[in-house]
Amino acid sequence: MSNLASFITHYGYIGIFIILVLGIIGLPLPDEVLLTYVGYNVFLGHMSLNLSILVAILGSMIGISISYLLGQKLGIPFIKRFGPKLHIKEKNLRWAQKSFNKYGGIFLICGYFIPGIRHIAAYIAGICNYHYLRFAAFAYIGSIIWASTFIILGIILGNHWEYIEKISSHASKIIWLFILGIFFFVLWKKYRNKFK
Repeated sequence: MSNLASFITHYGYIGIFIILVLGIIGLPLPDEVLLTYVGYNVFLGHMSLNLSILVAILGSMIGISISYLLGQKLGIPFIKRFGPKLHIKEKNLRWAQKSFNKYGGIFLICGYFIPGIRHIAAYIAGICNYHYLRFAAFAYIGSIIWASTFIILGIILGNHWEYIEKISSHASKIIWLFILGIFFFVLWKKYRNKFK
């Protein structure tokens, strides 16, 4: 985080924008910690609250839009070519599309708060040909809530802003365990009759 902090100190708002675009596309950057650090800088009076939130929202919106376009342009050809080798069948893609059409909005908004999910949500939306305007509406609402929450959290925490790093690390582990639990439960329900 120290390198990212010095990057933001040196490049200011442009640095926030660049890091968030790259982070949302998928580079392993601690986005929540970064936003909290930006909030801490607002707390110190080094940055403007309104401008920080605006730049963070724009960076995350552009990052997630690029991810969507990459999913749309590269995803389907990739699945058609390599899907059979990876045991991804056309019915799996149809199931993903149906599920995303039903729950995509929740997935896109809530996914911002789950590291890993945030990075793949837009790719999946693109691969599933989720309607762009629906994607933009949900993804951009998620972006506004997410960026504002962590910057304001940085202001509230003030000199204790670094606690968010420990909290987000533990929280993401718990969330991932919960997601894995749901995944295995769904698999068990789907295949339990085959093993009777």
